[in-house]
Amino acid sequence: MGNRTNEDWLTSLRSSGEQREVALADLSKIIINGMPYALSKWIQQDDPRFSPLVEEVAQETLLRVLARLDSFEGRSQFTTWVYTIAVRFALTEIRRAKWKETSLDQMLEGKDVGDESREMPDMGVNVEMSFEKRETISMIQKVMLEELTEKQRTALMAVAIHGIPLAEVARSMNTERNALYKLLHDARLKLKRHMEEQGMSSEELIAIFER
Repeated sequence: MGNRTNEDWLTSLRSSGEQREVALADLSKIIINGMPYALSKWIQQDDPRFSPLVEEVAQETLLRVLARLDSFEGRSQFTTWVYTIAVRFALTEIRRAKWKETSLDQMLEGKDVGDESREMPDMGVNVEMSFEKRETISMIQKVMLEELTEKQRTALMAVAIHGIPLAEVARSMNTERNALYKLLHDARLKLKRHMEEQGMSSEELIAIFER
């Protein structure tokens, strides 16, 4: 299972029959075995929601991998690429579960941007966040606190950090969907301008906040 090269993985997954099924089964094991560590900050293995979540993550990840095989560029190990897709999906599902269990008002009540530092890292695409990524997020937090209005902060945190659907945010903020689009657009422009003044490229900002 662990001795396959990137080309071996691609060949097996593009084949048919037993070879493909064995490769999918091996990938599923890799995903499932890695989830306890990858998600330990957000959910523990003994949580009754953990096993169903991991099963869903494994199934959905395999579907996404098969659909995106042609997009794999070989810049990393194939299993690392798969693992990253799995972690992204898992964290998105965890955020969705959180907003379903907690109203927007409860989620954001009494919190300033600094209180969100424990939430921010899950926007990254990697399991382990680099020093540069942490510094970038710290800068974004500072700009959000100092430059955005309260409504802009609330909307951006709800959508970009907590992963709450736009329709739910609009309803909770008692605003129209188009008005929320405008609010988010203006907030992102402010962030872009101030982050570029700090030497951060717009591509890096988009990679963090674009959904």
